[in-house]
Amino acid sequence: MGESSVKITLLGTGTPTPSLKRMSSGYMVEIGADTILFDHGPGAYHRLIETGVRAVDVTHIFFSHLHYDHCLDYIRLLITRWDQSDGSLPELKVYGPPHTARFSDLLIKPDGVFGPDLNARINHQASIDTFERRGGVPPRLRPAPEVTELSSGDVVEGKGWRVECGDVPHVQPQLACYGFRLDSDEGSFAYSGDAGPCKAMEKFADNVDVLVHMCHYISGTEPGRAFAKGSMGHLELAELGRKAKVRNLVVSHILEQMDVPGVRERLIAEIAAIYQGNIFFGEDLMVIPLTSPVPQAIR
Repeated sequence: MGESSVKITLLGTGTPTPSLKRMSSGYMVEIGADTILFDHGPGAYHRLIETGVRAVDVTHIFFSHLHYDHCLDYIRLLITRWDQSDGSLPELKVYGPPHTARFSDLLIKPDGVFGPDLNARINHQASIDTFERRGGVPPRLRPAPEVTELSSGDVVEGKGWRVECGDVPHVQPQLACYGFRLDSDEGSFAYSGDAGPCKAMEKFADNVDVLVHMCHYISGTEPGRAFAKGSMGHLELAELGRKAKVRNLVVSHILEQMDVPGVRERLIAEIAAIYQGNIFFGEDLMVIPLTSPVPQAIR
């Protein structure tokens, strides 16, 4: 079998806590001619650059919910993608929960936060000259991402892939929160966003090749029922992986209490006692295979 044309890269595996090791939530799926991002929190754009993928290469972005640690680098991606193009690039396709359209408008409309910046880049002669050197032909149009607000159960069809979204428990009713499943002829990928134990993720994870799931705390240390309902502990995640027959389980959105040498290895062992598939303790820039990882020969 040849190498799969689907590539899954973890851009950010951390939490809202600032970290030089773990950026906030962000995941990339490259499939065919499309580069699809799932969430884009603080630092995820920096990791994107480190992979060699450019802003202008990104075609789609899906937001699971609008906590800042899942969407703060959106504006950097959006403006850089527009600013580095010659005006012929198709608009970014953006999908997310309610408020995603207004969120975009408040950033880039003429009276938005970055309205004056964009006005200068469109109208100042120095910016026009740079635009022309890239091959652009004035007048330069404002960025106009194609924003679609999703409801639970919606399906987005792409070139050789489809994404389904569904409600998952996290911080409702203040924010709508979605999980996702992407299916293609090459394989399948599911992403929890931020979620506690739920039937929706059992459905999305069913026989999936790769499941990237929030694993926010050590089971039994949760500070309250609300926290446990909207977040996932390591033993609950192991049970989900077992029940859904996940082939590759990626532990992500990792709280500092888990990210300690010795503790980390113990947690992996406890997950492995329940879940028999492949376990990845996520790290930024880790590439996750659709098939089982294979050790290299000793050289």
